[in-house]
Order: sequence, then C-alpha cells, then structure tokens
Amino acid sequence: MEEINLITESIKFMFLGMGVVFAFLAIMILILKAQGIILTKIFPQEEKKVVNVPPMSNHTNNVKSESAKIAAIVATVQHHKNLKG
Repeated sequence: MEEINLITESIKFMFLGMGVVFAFLAIMILILKAQGIILTKIFPQEEKKVVNVPPMSNHTNNVKSESAKIAAIVATVQHHKNLKG
C-alpha cells in the first residue's frame, strides 16, 4: 500500500512541476510580446531609403561564381592533402 501512495505522489509532483514551468514560460512569452509592442510604440523603426543600383550583367556574376567555386574546391583538396601528410 505504501508504494501506491509514493507513485501517486510522484505523479502529482511531476504534473505540479511541469505546470509551474509551463505557466512561467507562458507568462514570460506574454510579457515579452507586451514589451515588444510598448517599445515599438515608443521607438518606431525608421524606414530605410532604397537606392536603385543598376544590375550587373549575368555573365560577370557567373564568372565570379564559377571562379569562387573552383577556388573553394582547390583549397579543400590542398587542405585534405596536407592532413594526410
């Protein structure tokens, strides 16, 4: 009879602990959301101006991308060879 009471007590403590943690996290989320709303009212974000930049040609982008890939592959192979000795 003693073991049954210990098991039920442990289950009660488990749910109590999980309930306290859940309540704490829920309250913390609500407080952080309220804080975010209050701070955005006090300190609104400034809008950034977008500057139109003419796009680069696709050919130069592709050449730079390909050369960067080749350089990365060469560096990887050299690093692997240096690790082997």
